[in-house]
Parts: sequence; C-alpha cells; structure tokens
Amino acid sequence: MIVPAAIEPRVRQLVADTLGVGPDELAPDVSLTDDLAADSLDLAELAACLEAELGLVVPDRVVEHLRTYGDLVRATITATRQRHARFARAAEPPIPFWARLVSPRGELLHAEYLTPYAAETIADEALRAGRGARLEVTVAEDASDAELAQVREEFAWLATQGLSLGIGRVHRADARRPSEAA
Repeated sequence: MIVPAAIEPRVRQLVADTLGVGPDELAPDVSLTDDLAADSLDLAELAACLEAELGLVVPDRVVEHLRTYGDLVRATITATRQRHARFARAAEPPIPFWARLVSPRGELLHAEYLTPYAAETIADEALRAGRGARLEVTVAEDASDAELAQVREEFAWLATQGLSLGIGRVHRADARRPSEAA
C-alpha cells in the first residue's frame, strides 16, 4: 500500500535541492512558478529527478499542468500508484486493442497490445491531430470488464484535450487478437 505521508518528505527534499529553496518554504498552495520562480526547464528537471531518485515517470502532459507544490506531490503519488499497478499487472498478458484516429488530415490505424509505449504513441498522435479529431479504441468482444476499464483509464484524459473519444468492445464474430490478424 502506498502511504502519501512517506512520499511527501522525499519530494520536499528533491524540490528544495533542485530549486535551491528551503524545505520549510514548501506548502501545498505554494506556486512553483510564481513563488519559487521555477520555469519549464526547472519543472522538467524536477520530473527527471523524480525518475532518477524515485523510479517514477511523470508524463510531460502532467508536468505541463503543474502549478503548485501540492500539484507536484499529488502527481508523484499518482505516478507511484500507477507504477505499483503496472508491476501488479506485469504478470498478466497485455490487452490487445485496436485504435482508429480520424482527423481532417486522414486516418491512422493501430492494432497493438496495451503497453505504456503503445498508449503514449497513440496519445501523442491524437494530440498532434488536434482538437476535433476522433480516437476510437476497441478491445476484443471477449475482453473482460476490467480490461475494458483499463483501456478507458489509459485514454480517457484525451477527452479533456478537445478530442472526441470512443472506447468499447468490437462487436463482430471475426474479431481477432493483433497477432492473429497478421
């Protein structure tokens, strides 16, 4: 189980060392940019330090939205939970899925297994397609509810970026796993 109280002191020391401020200056509502004069490079350095020191990956899309020290602590706790969840799922086979991205520039199709790399690649392509693009993600019709929920969790944040998002099951008799489709 993840104990947020155990993470915060490590984040506090990391931020203090990286930004050259006193640990006592860090409160949840302290603005990283306004109060501590951190710029985008400082935030990227903080993310790199979290990765190096704690073995966590805080995605660029999250770093871009960090405003306060409290935001950073919450993002770190979330990354820690996600890391633990990934380790728990590591013993399970990856979920096969299909993705179709439709934008004014055309259509892009993927048939892959749900891995962090595949999810990040598709998310990046969807963001580059821009507002109004549509991403349709489907899993096999025999996918469990938990697998469908995992796929939804992986891509749901794209809806907040102005993309139209559809996630569901394939409803056809000839649905095959990506390795069988080749």
